[in-house]
Amino acid sequence: MLEVRNLRAGYGAINVLWDVSLQMAEGGLTTIIGPNGAGKTTLLRAIMGLVPVMQGEILLGGRRIDGTPAWHMADASVAMIPEGRMVFRDMSVEENLIMGAFPKAQRAHVKQRLEASYDMFPRLRERRSQLAGSLSGGEAQMLAMARGLMSDPRVLIVDEPSLGLAPLVVNELFEILSRLKQEGRTIVLVEQNTERAVAIADHVYLMQGGKVLLSQAASDIKLDQLHDLYFAR
Repeated sequence: MLEVRNLRAGYGAINVLWDVSLQMAEGGLTTIIGPNGAGKTTLLRAIMGLVPVMQGEILLGGRRIDGTPAWHMADASVAMIPEGRMVFRDMSVEENLIMGAFPKAQRAHVKQRLEASYDMFPRLRERRSQLAGSLSGGEAQMLAMARGLMSDPRVLIVDEPSLGLAPLVVNELFEILSRLKQEGRTIVLVEQNTERAVAIADHVYLMQGGKVLLSQAASDIKLDQLHDLYFAR
């Protein structure tokens, strides 16, 4: 469904990705892992149109989307939940959620999607009138995920959801990801918790130095060998 072919991308004169190719199957969960500086976030930003593509192609359902401005990605039914939450701190929880359904085609479904978000994340219902900047880290991550789902995307891109969170919250977030996968959404997950990421995935890519070092079905992954590659041992 989502395919990256021979991608080169970076920031100005600095190239970060070197001929990266990946395939994310429709309805599957693809995990991309790798150490800091591997190029994982740059890859996600390139897919979302936040980083210019210098070479290669990005295709969604066989149609090229590289060069599509980020603000049109919702129209292509793609949503990204960024690293670091990036909620609107001075807006309420509910206002943040409504912003997730800002595209004109989604506005008629706001009430329905709000209820679905509150059912999935009951704590957000309790804090619907609270400023997002006053939430805990776990609650802010829930808000970021719920906001991303407000546009009902076919493709959900999630960058480091467990970063800095308590184990109980991490468990809850991975349960949500499992549920979304069972619903048939196509999910691209960047995550440094390799054990949890592989356990939930259908396919695993390992990146290092802006290149793909490993592409393997999750069921065939041996964690010891994966960690040897991860740490370049």
